[in-house]
Amino acid sequence: MNARFSPYLVTALVVLAACLWLLHVGRVPYCDCGYVKLWHGQVVSSENSQHISDWYTPSHLIHGFLFFGALWLVARRLSFGWRLAMATLVESAWEIVENSEAVIERYRSVTIALDYYGDSVLNSLADILAMMLGFWLASKLPVWLSVVIILGFEALTIWLIRDGLALNVLMLVYPLEAVKDWQGAL
Repeated sequence: MNARFSPYLVTALVVLAACLWLLHVGRVPYCDCGYVKLWHGQVVSSENSQHISDWYTPSHLIHGFLFFGALWLVARRLSFGWRLAMATLVESAWEIVENSEAVIERYRSVTIALDYYGDSVLNSLADILAMMLGFWLASKLPVWLSVVIILGFEALTIWLIRDGLALNVLMLVYPLEAVKDWQGAL
């Protein structure tokens, strides 16, 4: 990478580009309900993934922990800033893919997310920022504590909403009717 570019400027430009792209493809800026909430805790709701944070925010924090670990393994010679830029690029790309019509329809057809119509741009931005927070936390915390936090978030969301990062990936990639039925029984 060109040393004249700050990795933090690149990171900010990646986030801005992702938000502009999401607006360009028709994602709503914020909830169609007309207001913004810091927290929306009802999963089966048309307002899920429309506000700043929700039950899926922990999965984006986990992304940050996982990206930090992966990039520490394969690119530890790069500065923290450039690794953060790379992780932000991946997270932003995921937000764009996740909010494509194909993936939204996949969620709606193989999971219990029948009311899911994609994230608002505000929610996508908050998800990217949550990943960045997780990335930063992983850089400061001992590995054992990072693992405990990841497992704790997964256990919490599985217990409270019958979903989480692992189940979300499973149901997106290899949906199981038994899991869908179990999630729907909430």
